[in-house]
Amino acid sequence: MDVSSSLPPDGAAAPPRPPKLLERMRTHLRTRHYSYRTEQAYLDWVRRFILYHNKRHPQEMSAREVEAFLSHLAVDRQVSASTQNQAKAAILYLYRQVLGVELAWLDEVVQAKRPRRLPVVLTPAEVRLLLTHMDGTTGLIAQLLYGTGMRLMEALRLRVKDVEFARREIVIREGKGDKDRVTVLPENLMQPLRAQLHKARALHEKDLEAGLGRVNLPHALAVKYPNADQAWAWQWVFPSPVRGVDPRPDARTGEHLERRHHVYPESVQRAVREAAKRAQMVKPVSPHVLRHSFATHLLQSGYDIRTVQELLGHADVSTTAIYTHVLNKGGRGVLSPLDAL
Repeated sequence: MDVSSSLPPDGAAAPPRPPKLLERMRTHLRTRHYSYRTEQAYLDWVRRFILYHNKRHPQEMSAREVEAFLSHLAVDRQVSASTQNQAKAAILYLYRQVLGVELAWLDEVVQAKRPRRLPVVLTPAEVRLLLTHMDGTTGLIAQLLYGTGMRLMEALRLRVKDVEFARREIVIREGKGDKDRVTVLPENLMQPLRAQLHKARALHEKDLEAGLGRVNLPHALAVKYPNADQAWAWQWVFPSPVRGVDPRPDARTGEHLERRHHVYPESVQRAVREAAKRAQMVKPVSPHVLRHSFATHLLQSGYDIRTVQELLGHADVSTTAIYTHVLNKGGRGVLSPLDAL
């Protein structure tokens, strides 16, 4: 069986050929405005699930096969609980949404329990040391992550219109959970961001002269406002230095247009790792560690936990409360008996 094809009904004529299973799933995800990264992850997990069971069609399988695949990920591959749960979510999406299978066994598949881990947090001195070993666009992005508490993809998807210099704030659109929120714009980043926008505008004008300059717009805005994708306000704050063909068809024409995407997350992740290595830092450092440090340092400075919750975009204050562990110095504020000798 073709890994990505759906089984035709008995007696059905060959033409027209029904769409392949993964193509049906891709169309379903795009119709419901799932992000491109989620789309790619879900399709990859379904493909692995089918290959693991020797290319059997999902309609021929049940809870036993799903549990076997998830157990394989946990035992043989030793993936994290969050990765295992993402695989489960992709498979359940396939059955419930694409194949329309509503069977009791779907609810019986056990959800992996995510262990409670304390986040890696840098001290202010360590953050300063890390940032001094970074420069250029990736260095500015790292400063933005620490200065605003944004997630990496939120920073990379930042558009020109959402940087409010007069109000000293940044509007984060369609963050995690498809929610908007407002965070602070650091005074120290006002001038660097203006300089970045100046460089981004020069690239945009160069693209316009070449008959390009159309940025990807969310949902159906490209259809509602035909020329908005060329407007300066909708461009990326951190555009990629190179152009590429958009894997998603244009909402108006259905064509795969040549666009300038934003900076790739891998570029920032690599730059942060290399900076931490040059700084000889022992702690594991990633762009997300800067977000953890932002929240922790605000709480240490005396800001209310509800304020920090809003800046981070957490749905529940209990998620933000994990950063309060650093407020108790010396292991929950306990004086060791060894120090009393």
